[in-house]
Amino acid sequence: MALQIYNTLTRQKELFTPLHEGQVMMYVCGPTVYQDTHIGHGKTYVNFDVVVRYLRYLGYRVRYVQNITDVGHILDSGEDRILKGAAREHIQPMELVERYTRRYFEDMDALNVMRPDISPRASGHITEQIALVERLLARGHAYVVNGSVYFDVASWPTYGKLSGRRVEDLLEGTRIEVNPEKRHPADFALWKRAEPGHIMQWPSPWGLGYPGWHVECSAMSTKYLGQPFDIHGGGMDNKFPHHEAEVAQSEAAYDLDFARIWMHNGMVMVGGEEMHKSLGNFWTLRQAFERWSPMAVRFFIVSSHYRSPLDFSEASVDASARGLERLWGGVRAVRERLSTASSGPADDDVTALLEDHEARFLAAMDDDFNASGAVGVLFDLVRATNGLLAAPEAPAQETLEAIDRTYRTLGGEILGVVPDSFPEQGAGALADELVALLLSTRQDLRAAKQFALADAIRDRLTALGIVLEDTPHGTRWRRTT
Repeated sequence: MALQIYNTLTRQKELFTPLHEGQVMMYVCGPTVYQDTHIGHGKTYVNFDVVVRYLRYLGYRVRYVQNITDVGHILDSGEDRILKGAAREHIQPMELVERYTRRYFEDMDALNVMRPDISPRASGHITEQIALVERLLARGHAYVVNGSVYFDVASWPTYGKLSGRRVEDLLEGTRIEVNPEKRHPADFALWKRAEPGHIMQWPSPWGLGYPGWHVECSAMSTKYLGQPFDIHGGGMDNKFPHHEAEVAQSEAAYDLDFARIWMHNGMVMVGGEEMHKSLGNFWTLRQAFERWSPMAVRFFIVSSHYRSPLDFSEASVDASARGLERLWGGVRAVRERLSTASSGPADDDVTALLEDHEARFLAAMDDDFNASGAVGVLFDLVRATNGLLAAPEAPAQETLEAIDRTYRTLGGEILGVVPDSFPEQGAGALADELVALLLSTRQDLRAAKQFALADAIRDRLTALGIVLEDTPHGTRWRRTT
């Protein structure tokens, strides 16, 4: 089966064929860096991290560009998020964006999200944005009013093709803030006049000002990827108006397609409502990391399809953390046995088993990056390999190495949830050593036929959230919380 991707633009799955053989050009809208990232950001960038990982696994050379919005993100209400954040923290706007850009990458590193190949900043590409606005003006798709420049949606008949919205349906007062400078309420700012005292401003042919939010992504994506390019991604909440505006201004400027495939990931929901700070259901990633490990949060995200809404609750992340520990327990068991395994060739039946699971895993990923289905295959593999380890005849070294390679490739290289080496279990090495001491004592008690005392140790550990698994090759333990 070949890779198929659901294209928001055509509203169907399409066989993926890149514009240039062997190379994929991909752009994903990055964060506006005015505060700490939240679970919704985590979902977006983990989802697209898996996309990039899988494309590279398939052998494509991927150029992955993800912008940093450090100027120009003005809401329909007129609120400037960056200036508001700077006022909140009593610092300069560029100090604010530098702080939260660093914290953003720290959060992504913790989630095992690979860095983009290029992370351009809007403030570093003012020249390109002005050039795009000038081109739209020259081609009759924009107009100047009092030092601001707006895109004229009436001049571009295909405006609305991505979101399915029609210009004639976008009436004043229904969706978009009424602005008397606009010819039509759906017209959007390409360049905004800077009011007196506005800190972030640049000279332009229309006076001092700053770029509109939408124009930055068109200017930076095409600068580094060309036009058209293969894949444009982002959250479902950006489909309109942000992505719709990108399509219109880019294609109006050059009479060329902008992005061939549009991918949109689903939103994070809490109790049926979108996660939002104003609703009091808002979790930053750093708050989440105080409760769960970053890898547990990543596993929670990849366990659902990228296009589906993600229902967030503490119980659901707790369940994902337990699921990740089950997966890791299976991988740990294989690696522990490798250190004592006898040499010998890989078992043919095990090789066939691994090939079957790999084929099922890749079939899920080829079906529009269905990571949730791929995770299900990994759990099937854990059950199968645990059975092999429990068999009377111990697997040979090459058999165990083949199993470990499969876990590293499917769970590590592609999904990013199986590490090359595991962190300490529990609170630290001392706690692990104490558990190991109790297990050794329990084993001595069982050998002395003092089963009541041995069972008392098991029961006490269970009450503390530590589950023991007795196997023919010794006792393993894991935490349930």
